[in-house]
Amino acid sequence: MRGAIDHTNLHRTAKYFMDNGRAETPEDAVELLRRFGLTVLVGSEILHSAGHQTALLSLVNAARRTFLGGVEVVGLQDAPSISLLMSGCQLAEAVRALGGTTASAVRSEWPCAVIGDARLPESVGIAWRLTWEGWRGGVVPLGRVAPLSERDSIAIAPILAAAVCAAEVFAYHAGDHPMAGRRSAGMSLWNPGADWLGADPSEPALAFLPARLWLIGLGNLGQAFAWVLACLPFSDRKQIQLMLQDFDDIAPSNDSTSLLSFLRDIDRRKARVVADWLEARGFVAFLNERRFGDWTRRGPEEPAVALCGVDNALARAALEKPGFDLVVEAGLGGGPQAFRNFSIHTFPASRTAERLWLPQVAEADESFEAMPAYQALRREGMDDCGLAQLASRTVGVPFVGLIAACVAISELLRRLHGGAALELASGSALALENVESVSMTAQPYAGGHVAVA
Repeated sequence: MRGAIDHTNLHRTAKYFMDNGRAETPEDAVELLRRFGLTVLVGSEILHSAGHQTALLSLVNAARRTFLGGVEVVGLQDAPSISLLMSGCQLAEAVRALGGTTASAVRSEWPCAVIGDARLPESVGIAWRLTWEGWRGGVVPLGRVAPLSERDSIAIAPILAAAVCAAEVFAYHAGDHPMAGRRSAGMSLWNPGADWLGADPSEPALAFLPARLWLIGLGNLGQAFAWVLACLPFSDRKQIQLMLQDFDDIAPSNDSTSLLSFLRDIDRRKARVVADWLEARGFVAFLNERRFGDWTRRGPEEPAVALCGVDNALARAALEKPGFDLVVEAGLGGGPQAFRNFSIHTFPASRTAERLWLPQVAEADESFEAMPAYQALRREGMDDCGLAQLASRTVGVPFVGLIAACVAISELLRRLHGGAALELASGSALALENVESVSMTAQPYAGGHVAVA
């Protein structure tokens, strides 16, 4: 029996090919991902634009965890990293730290993502241009659709463009969407569901940022929250209070889904890893390493606004018990048909968290144990318990969590700037033009705020 494979170390994207029956064994599923690669071609803007650097670093971080063939950056000149995500080092050093490599030429056999104005060799067949403006971000087929200005945007927009690009590249490699590589894909964070390529004069410039937040769950979504928050232009990060709550340790499988998890961090507490990363960027982090539940209570001096990224229905049902003024809860779909889905709920709302989530506590997960890859494990000696644990884990990809984090944090930013408050927003990385939302009447944001730098 191959004793190394269990629910803690299986690559969560490889599980997609196990669950849909395409892979005969777990090794076959991983081998498929080793055929997935991406070239990132950068233009001269990368030397002086923090937004272009943020897009590059976000794309490398998300893509290398999924495309096991590699992520190569071409055209990267010697330049300092000026993105708030990883400042104080050379940009090439930052790319390598995130798992990318630099190369001198574009591979003709790989798809290509272009950041900035760069000339693509004619030998490359499939290419996307990352683009953003205002509160909007996404990708367009290179040379077929005009890009946005890539100026005067909120700091989150380049991250959104990077996450959308990774989603499109994955769909192209996986062959599960015929339009991947041939269409524009993106969204507006100011007005989800609107035409993201069209100018929106109602989008405001950022003036205020949230000052005090409680992050519940520090896996795929929670670490994406931290990544997005770190790009925001706070004037003094030591004024920002972040409470980090998670009881779990980092496992090998987290490297495939979570933006701040690396194999060197295995067996470390997630809360401490995320706190170290945030504090290295000037934030003040407080740790709560207990499970979240209906026993959790917020102290009078603790953050009154929570971002929740847990995948446990019982914990979600308790979100209104601690006494938060506002909760933004993000969730991801599971299984081979729904893993690209994302949603956010906010509380208080027309339905309580208990009413929404308690009916789902006892729901049985879909079983994939009959698929060939799981039967191969059974033949090699994996017992029923191990097989059930492995089959019950959801398919996971970092880029969908990053899209959801952009949507969740933009909910706070939108409320701070007098925009629509959403009770619900849901969509799929495969169909961002069809994001659906339900607006609501909400009180003015009272969770504490600071002016932008």
